[in-house]
Amino acid sequence: MRTLAFDGRMGASGDMLLGALVAAGADPAVLDRVEAVLPVRYEVRSVEKNGIAATAVDVRHADESSESDEGCHDSDEAGSDDGEDGHGHEDHDHDSHDHGDHGHDHDSHDHGHAEGAGPNRTYAEVVDLVEEMGLPGEVESDALAVFELLGEAEASVHGTGIDETHFHEVGADDAIADVVGVALLVDDLGVERVVTTPLAGGGGEVSMSHGTYPVPAPAVVELAERADWSLTGGPVEMELLTPTGAALLAHYADGADSLPGLDVTASGYGAGGYDFERYPNVLRALVGESRGGLSKDAITVLETNLDDATPEVLGGLQESLADAGARDVSVLPATMKKARPGHLVKVVVKPEDAERVARRLAEETGTLGVREHGAGHRWIADREVRTVELAVDRETYEVAVKVGKDDEGTVFDVSAEYDDAAAVARETDLPVREVARRAEAAARE
Repeated sequence: MRTLAFDGRMGASGDMLLGALVAAGADPAVLDRVEAVLPVRYEVRSVEKNGIAATAVDVRHADESSESDEGCHDSDEAGSDDGEDGHGHEDHDHDSHDHGDHGHDHDSHDHGHAEGAGPNRTYAEVVDLVEEMGLPGEVESDALAVFELLGEAEASVHGTGIDETHFHEVGADDAIADVVGVALLVDDLGVERVVTTPLAGGGGEVSMSHGTYPVPAPAVVELAERADWSLTGGPVEMELLTPTGAALLAHYADGADSLPGLDVTASGYGAGGYDFERYPNVLRALVGESRGGLSKDAITVLETNLDDATPEVLGGLQESLADAGARDVSVLPATMKKARPGHLVKVVVKPEDAERVARRLAEETGTLGVREHGAGHRWIADREVRTVELAVDRETYEVAVKVGKDDEGTVFDVSAEYDDAAAVARETDLPVREVARRAEAAARE
């Protein structure tokens, strides 16, 4: 399976994704579609970050001077930062909005840049603009899905509805150019799967219109909740993962603990604007054929023996421990000391969630000790949830179906979600097994 993999150890932003995709082989000529509609142009440059050759892509107003016109070719020469306290961005007003791509997205020069340029738009206005671009069908749907994620995240942060949400910096010309540009470049690469390692969010604080907030910004945290990948802190005290970068990867990328096994055919680095003393400010992208098989997932196992837990407590562990981060919970009958009947509770967790889940297990059961076994990893299928529609007596019902496959896309398990199937069964008087059978058949088509 042709796979695009990102190394997220220095976070991501819209312009870093643009640069990484171009560096990995995408044709920047596809960006002409955006330049034909918006008053912007993409400027592609070669830069160096801590000894690594990288590609920078700046989105500028069509009438602005280029980087080369100003006599500067890299942030090493102007506006650079020798400390670990910033990502490339121009000197515009970060207080104008609380979720813009500040701190990471663009170069640190004081001269022209399209950042925040053009009108700020509502979510509906952004949708209308994208639909008017005449993009290929899949590119348009991808771009709209990213803006829906951004809209939902901002609406959640502000406690409003998505239709009432106003995009400020994220609805400006340059941010739209970032999202649609990435959609065009991913399409040009022709990949079948996108993955990313855990994404660094940075640290410290960021100034917003409502005050000063810790990094990651609220919108980034909301997007991480909707994403498959993991969010980590550091390695510098600045904002590394922007809302635009988070939304793009929440839509496109599956999470991976480490780079998957690839027969690499192309690779490249997308540059951020600022320079750090110890860390190259780049996003690495690799393209290649993945090796068939299951994915490797780092885990640890918690367990405890119980001889006095009620059936109600045991029955509730599946939900309460899952809420704390457990990946799997098993309750097994056991014989305890003095031949008393009891139970062995085994919990599969990610290593970073072990302490939190162990505490929840102790709180729920009253156990005085939780053992941890370093299992190392498990081999897991890639999982996709598809929503299928079933027609019964001229009514249409939706059922979620979980599809398991290897990293080459070979499907080996299809299973309807029981709660959805049971709900449809109640509405239609069909047996649950029949609803599940029909849903699974639809998912295989």
